[in-house]
Amino acid sequence: MTKSEITVPATSGNRLLRQWRRVKKWWPVYLMMLPGAAYLIINNYIPMTGIVVAFKKYNVQDGIWGSRWVGLQNFEYLFTSKDAWIMTRNTLLYNLAFLVINNVLGILTAILITEVNRKRFRHFFQSMVLVPFVLSIVIISYIVFAFLSADGGILNHTILPALGLDEVDWYNSPRYWPFILVIVNAWKGVGYGSMIYIAGITGIDKGLYEAAELDGAGKIRQILNVTLPSLVPSIITLCMLSIGRIFYSDFGLFYQVPMNSGTLYSVTNVIDTQVYRMLITVGNIGMSSASGFYQSIVGFILVFMSNMLVRKISADNALF
Repeated sequence: MTKSEITVPATSGNRLLRQWRRVKKWWPVYLMMLPGAAYLIINNYIPMTGIVVAFKKYNVQDGIWGSRWVGLQNFEYLFTSKDAWIMTRNTLLYNLAFLVINNVLGILTAILITEVNRKRFRHFFQSMVLVPFVLSIVIISYIVFAFLSADGGILNHTILPALGLDEVDWYNSPRYWPFILVIVNAWKGVGYGSMIYIAGITGIDKGLYEAAELDGAGKIRQILNVTLPSLVPSIITLCMLSIGRIFYSDFGLFYQVPMNSGTLYSVTNVIDTQVYRMLITVGNIGMSSASGFYQSIVGFILVFMSNMLVRKISADNALF
């Protein structure tokens, strides 16, 4: 037996021993990770087998695997129906507006809160901006209804008469709803983003602000030259997450808040609400599955392309 033949098994055994020691050292971390990993596998990965329904004419009696294959037939309504352009346009434009407005307001809110000197007041404002985020969309829809109701709404019976303006039938006036939905979404969602940005601002080295102040920079210059550049990784992460779901919509926002008013479909109908209505009226599970598969593929492609763009501009801030 040669020397090399003796060394290889010993080296392999040492490598396995080192790996086992590493696993043994971090076993509490792996143990804490186990519930989350199990949830991810059960909730996200196992149901992926149902993707085949998107390519079948699903029949409950035959089951998923016994149903007849129909190819891309379930995808046709996403591109050929008369509402295809409207729901795609609404989904994209609303999500782009949400992405820009929510991130800008989230950064602004985070900066304003961190500028509060008293810790008690700072915690109070943090809690207040986060409250709408934890509210159910059903509750929010009734809060909106309390403002916009034609019978006893605050706007029609208090604010508009005080301004000398006529009452508005809000739930039958499509032109107002793009603004209403953007405002409601911002009110509900800004708190979550601001918490992330507050955490990012808190982690910025205070010495940078002191150095900027010694150089004569005021608050605005400090925000522009210190705070915002330091928040770039957080901004990119949140934007990438939003881009990945740009073909998804908050179903409750577009269905529950407008109270499913038929006259508002031209400005409130998005892919998710259209799929729901198709499922309720037609009962075609294959179409619903095809829509979900389509949204996932487009989201994956957009995230991948966005990450490539970020990597070219600043490799350090890319997600992968």
